[in-house]
Parts: sequence; structure tokens; C-alpha cells
Amino acid sequence: MSAGILGMGKYVPEKVLTNFDLEKMMDTSDEWIRTRTGIEERRIADKDTDTSDMAFAAAKNAIANADLDISDIDMIIVATVTPDQPFPSVACMLQDRLGAGRIPAMDISAACSGFIYGVVTAKQFIDASAYKNILVVGVEKLSKITNWEERSTAVLFGDGAAAAVVGSVSEGKGILSFELGADGSGGKSLYQEDKVIKMNGREVFKFAVRQMGESAVNVVAKAGLKKEDIDYLIPHQANIRIMEASRERLDIPEEKMIKTIQKYGNTSSSSIPLALTDALEDGKIKDGDLIVMVGFGGGLTWGALTLRWGR
Repeated sequence: MSAGILGMGKYVPEKVLTNFDLEKMMDTSDEWIRTRTGIEERRIADKDTDTSDMAFAAAKNAIANADLDISDIDMIIVATVTPDQPFPSVACMLQDRLGAGRIPAMDISAACSGFIYGVVTAKQFIDASAYKNILVVGVEKLSKITNWEERSTAVLFGDGAAAAVVGSVSEGKGILSFELGADGSGGKSLYQEDKVIKMNGREVFKFAVRQMGESAVNVVAKAGLKKEDIDYLIPHQANIRIMEASRERLDIPEEKMIKTIQKYGNTSSSSIPLALTDALEDGKIKDGDLIVMVGFGGGLTWGALTLRWGR
């Protein structure tokens, strides 16, 4: 047995903020946003919906999709940089709200790489037989730390949540390889200050194009596989040009890259699991498919893994 994903679930707010809506709010245009980012719209949570609320909805859906009950969950890991408050953690709030009992619960702060960090952390506990079923949630309410007067960042971000139940799967399935990394010296390029996101777009772009492609290639090699074996690439949905650079580095056709940036924007730690959940709901991913997930985020952090889908 090895660690893999038993079920996925998601939650996105009802409110849709389109590029045309943003045209009325700031000096921008639908064409400018689409050509530079690939984003057409994003979801925005209302003032009464916080990070833990979205995490709760996604978690319930994931547990049901895994054909499990709340009582089957042994541990909760939440990846987020937008918690309801500094503490208690979103994971502890989620544990209480789910009625999951006194199981371990913790948040991970790795920004857009958070879900990969969370899944890889869960894998260690599964492989060690310490826990059986671990809930990993990627969730962000980025709208509450977005400066809506700063065009270069305001057009990028959205809200949402997606969750996975990580547990044991049959031999040959599950997580085949992974890579995690960080470069704290790059933290000055993407950070939060005065309660809003600050970003040096040029530096982040250069870092992301290099690191996402490199990490994707690395995990395929670590798994003893070739690029021809890849069925789907799921990159962090940050910017279509960065995503395309990763795809081109792997030299795989466009139809093999899962893309949801056009409807959700950049949702940080929930970006990769949202894309995975949508691909499953659309019937794209089948049992036995090989998936490469890769992301980068504030820290600066990065993470990638190869996954053979199925139980």
C-alpha cells in the first residue's frame, strides 16, 4: 500500500467578479487582463463567509466523495495564508465544526504551494502507519487581503476551497514522487504588508517560470517516468504564461494541461486542488492516469508531485 488521494471536494463562493466588473472599479480592461493573465472571472466570498466556512464546505464534500464518515478522519491539515484570525488555526476550527473529535489539527503556511506541502506531509504519516485517513484542505479568502486600488494585483486573486482525503491506496497507485523547496531570500518579492498583498511581479514571474518547469521535470524523473507517460499536468493557476512555460518545459500538448484560471483566478493554496476537483467532475481524469501537480508561492516556496490516480 502507498499514500494516495481517496476523494476530493470543493467550495467556491456564488459571487462572480468578472473583468468587466473590474473595468468599472479601476483603470483596466477585459482584454488587458485576459492577454496578460488568462483570467476572465473570479469568485469572491461575502463578508459573512470566512476561510473556515469555505474549508468546512469543501471538507464535507471530500469526505463524502471518499465514501467515508467524519469519524474515519484521523488528522486535519489546512493550507492557508488567510486564516480567520492568527489563532486558533483554521484546522482546529474545522475539527470542532466537523465534530471530528480530538484528532490532531494544524495549519500550514506555504502560500500557493500549501496544498502540495499538505499532501506530502500527510503522506509521511500514512507511510508511517501513524494515521489512516488525513483531511488536507487548501483554502483562501484572498479578497480580504487584496488592495482593490492596485491594478497589478487586484485583477489576479479570488476565493475558494478544495479538500482531499489522503489515505492508503493499492500498489502502483498514489504518490510516486515529490519535491518540496523554499528560498527565504525571495520573500521580499511576494508578501503581506499593511494587511494587503505586495508583489514584485517581474521577479515572481522569473522565479515561477524557472522553478515550476524545473520541479515538474524533477518529479517525473524521480518517479522513473518519461514526459510521454504524463496524462495531465495540473500547475498552480497563477498566470497563463507561467502555466504554459511549465507545459512547454515538459513538452506535453496543450490538452494535457488542466486550466481553471479563466474562471477562478489565482486562489493560492486552493488553486491546484480546485483544478483537480473540476477535472474529476468533468470526467477528464480516469483511474490509472498519471498526474503531475506543481506550484510555487510566497516564501518563496515550491512543490511538485507525481500521482497515479486511483485507489
